[in-house]
Amino acid sequence: MKQWLPISTEQEYKDAAQRFEEIYDAEKDSPHYKEMLLLSLLINDYEKKHFNLLEVDPVEMIKIRMEDFGYTASDLAKEYGDKGTVSKVLNYKQALSLTMIRKFSKLLRIPADALTKEYKLHV
Repeated sequence: MKQWLPISTEQEYKDAAQRFEEIYDAEKDSPHYKEMLLLSLLINDYEKKHFNLLEVDPVEMIKIRMEDFGYTASDLAKEYGDKGTVSKVLNYKQALSLTMIRKFSKLLRIPADALTKEYKLHV
């Protein structure tokens, strides 16, 4: 297993993101679980320093990261379990729930606190 250190370059970020993607669903008793947790912290730290994520509302941030990873609304629905609710959220008809924030933060590698920012619904 690679020895991970704080991420300081774009290449290190890409390497860490790729490895995280490979092991992000590691079980708690798996030898990769602690590595996944560490990578999550290192990636979030790098992103906070190098990307200004807080100027974008949470739904737009989700859409951007979906595009980055090539995910569709169906991919988010598989993670969350309800396609209708995901559609409502992506169309600003319903607010993100705490469960969605947790799941999408992990899946899309967005700091959870960035997804808690207030935004307007289109009611």
